[in-house]
Amino acid sequence: MLLLQIFSIISVCLLMLLGRWLLHSYQVINRVNEDLQAANESLERRVEERTRAFKQASHALQVEIDERKQLESQLIGAEKLASLGQMAAGIAHEINNPIGFISSNLGTLAVYFGKIQEVLEAYKAAEHQLGSPECLEVLEGVKTRLDLAFIEAEVPLLIQESRDGVARAAQIIKDLREFSRADTNPQWQWASLQRGIDSTLNIAANAVKYKADIVKHYVPLPDIECLPAQLNQVIMNLVVNAAQAIGPERGTITLRNGVQGDSVWLEISDTGTGIAPEVLPKIFDPFFTTKPVGQGTGLGLSLSYGIVQKHGGTISVRSLEGVGTTFRIELPVRQQRPEQGAVN
Repeated sequence: MLLLQIFSIISVCLLMLLGRWLLHSYQVINRVNEDLQAANESLERRVEERTRAFKQASHALQVEIDERKQLESQLIGAEKLASLGQMAAGIAHEINNPIGFISSNLGTLAVYFGKIQEVLEAYKAAEHQLGSPECLEVLEGVKTRLDLAFIEAEVPLLIQESRDGVARAAQIIKDLREFSRADTNPQWQWASLQRGIDSTLNIAANAVKYKADIVKHYVPLPDIECLPAQLNQVIMNLVVNAAQAIGPERGTITLRNGVQGDSVWLEISDTGTGIAPEVLPKIFDPFFTTKPVGQGTGLGLSLSYGIVQKHGGTISVRSLEGVGTTFRIELPVRQQRPEQGAVN
């Protein structure tokens, strides 16, 4: 009986010890599980952060790759334009020579035909002195058959029209050579902004004539101190942009200028589609364009902005969708020189 009691007590003690050991084990297991869960959550957070960082880096890399491709394409385009400019200057020089010959020959032809007209007038005056009616009849028949009166009136007109055409071609070539000449070391000089506007319009005529009518409201302008070739580029960009902004129906491009104090100003307006308000603040940003891919580099207005600023001027824009856009350029007549003794 005593042994049974001792056995029972020992069993109870063993059970208590086992229970405490099981409880301790359970607590240890719980702590391990909590630590594992915390480590797992931390690992998941780190994985998410790394994944997010990787996606951001991947996106940034893709953006950089796209920008590099776009820049490479634009650089290739710029090289092509530079080559075309050099070719245009060379072609203009080559064409200028035969045009000079044609112009000279037409002038000589006009002089020679004037002498022929003198002879014809002398013959006319002598007709009444011819005694033979048969001879007079033959002469009249020849004049009627050849329509001599029409030829005498038409040939001077044909010569003049040809001379006008040659003069027009010569002016285009002159403007093209001026516009496309290399400007690697530009020199500030006094030049006529008005002449630059007209010569640029002459070159851009083909891009404009099928899209819009040109309306000019000019006042006399003083010569300004500038880099003429660069200002011509600005005018070209604005005029071509104005033509491209006009829809399928023929529109109008209006040019106005004026003098304001020590500055001159030029406005180029179009009756195109206008610019959306949310786009307007971005139009001078490099590489920004609303044109389809391959139809615009996004550099024209940015370069124009830089050129105008280099001249100490301002360029601004106002636009209304469905009505049109106006660009305004203001330029100082004289460039400000650094004061003597100023630090460069």
